[in-house]
Amino acid sequence: MRITGLQKMTLLDYPGKVACTVFLQGCNFRCPFCHNRDLLDREGPYSVDEEEFWAFLRKRRGLLDGVCVTGGEPTVQKDLPDFLKKIKDLGYSVKLDTNGFCPDVLEQVVTDGLVDYVAMDIKNCPDRYAETVGLPHLDLTGIEESISFLTEERVGYEFRTTAVAEYHDEKAFVEIAQWLQKISKNTPKAYFIQQFTGRDSVLQEGLTAPEKEKLMLFLDTVAPFVHRAEIRGVEL
Repeated sequence: MRITGLQKMTLLDYPGKVACTVFLQGCNFRCPFCHNRDLLDREGPYSVDEEEFWAFLRKRRGLLDGVCVTGGEPTVQKDLPDFLKKIKDLGYSVKLDTNGFCPDVLEQVVTDGLVDYVAMDIKNCPDRYAETVGLPHLDLTGIEESISFLTEERVGYEFRTTAVAEYHDEKAFVEIAQWLQKISKNTPKAYFIQQFTGRDSVLQEGLTAPEKEKLMLFLDTVAPFVHRAEIRGVEL
């Protein structure tokens, strides 16, 4: 497994758990606002020895509850199921972050009991999805299949959107809400709007965060379509 980074403890990444976060190399998207530019290339350098990672998890048993597996995009890793099984065999709960583009992988790891919680990014409304993920064209079929699968409620999950002023407006969130309603097997359990934070490492310079008033407007737009809607990481 190509491991690029390890955050040894987090109280934020896995709801209700004291966890660590492991970053895997490689992603099939090129989101302009991505903070993890160095993780995008599948063949890029990776900096954490896998045996050191397993030694860390063995040592932290009883101190950590879970492991967040993120990227990059974990589902592009062919050995992801084996990787998750090793984590589960050590007694940890597993949270998987995904863009949902590989529904077959997502369904496999959930069905096999290798994941306890999934956080899936909803990048934007359908008409702006390709632009928002940095690709000239994008088939949304896989993403829609992942949304549909998660709302069957076989595993704990959330949807989340990082709001960027240059890519998201009220119209986009109206269309996101309608899209989720159309695809979901059941009303989505949780939807979080996260405010973009600028960093030197993002792919596109000059991006900005929506004002808090805009975020509240986005939240009010989505809330009627889901059981729970919140703005995450912003003091209101």
